[in-house]
Amino acid sequence: MLSFFKEYRGFAIVFGVISIIIISIIYNTLNVYKPLPIYQPAMVSTELVDSTIQHQKKYHKIVDFSLTNQNGKTITQNDYKDKIYVADFFFTTCQTICPIMTGHMHDIQKEIMNDNDVMLLSHSVTPQIDTVAQLKRYAVKKGVVDAKWNLVTGDKKQIYELARKSYLAVKDNGDGGPFDMIHTENFMLIDKKRQIRGFYDGTNSEEIDRLLLDIAHLKKEK
Repeated sequence: MLSFFKEYRGFAIVFGVISIIIISIIYNTLNVYKPLPIYQPAMVSTELVDSTIQHQKKYHKIVDFSLTNQNGKTITQNDYKDKIYVADFFFTTCQTICPIMTGHMHDIQKEIMNDNDVMLLSHSVTPQIDTVAQLKRYAVKKGVVDAKWNLVTGDKKQIYELARKSYLAVKDNGDGGPFDMIHTENFMLIDKKRQIRGFYDGTNSEEIDRLLLDIAHLKKEK
C-alpha cells in the first residue's frame, strides 16, 4: 500500500495544483464585478418619489439646480460637472439621525480629500431656518472642507422638487402644507452623468464602507 502512494505521489501533487488553479478560475469567473445599477423612479419606493414620475423607467437624471452654500456662494450643477458625488438631505437643528449622518459624511470627506473626482452635497430641508450664516456655523462645527463639501439652502420648492423628482430620497410629510418634507437617512451616489447609482443608509457605518467601495468601482467605469 505504501509503495502505491509513493508511486502516485507526483501525480497527486500535479493533480492538486491543477485543481487549485481550476477552482480559482471558477471563483474569479463567478465573482466578476457587475456595474452598479442606474436607478430609475420606478425602481424606488413610491413614498420617496413624486407621483408625476413614479412609473418612469429610463432616462432619469439630476436636473439643473441653483442653490446657496455655507459661504453665500451660488452652487449649480456646473460645480459638480464631471464629478462623482454623494448627496443627502438634512437640517442643522435635527437632533436625531442628522448628527450621525453628518459624522459619516465627514468620514467620507476624509477618504476623498485628495480625490479630485469626488465631492459631497448636503441639502437643507428647512431652508427658512438654515440661512447662510446658520449653515456656516454648522459647517465650522462639523469640520466641513469647503472645497469638498457644500451645504446648500435656497428656495423651498426647488429643494422639495430636487428631493422627490431628482434624488428620489425624501418623503412628503402628508399634512397638506406646500413643499413640506421629511428627510430620510439616505445617501445617494451620483455619477458623472448625473445618474443615481446607489442608495445607502447614512446612519450605518457598514453602508458607508459599501458606498466607498462603490465609489472606487464607479471611478473605473468608462
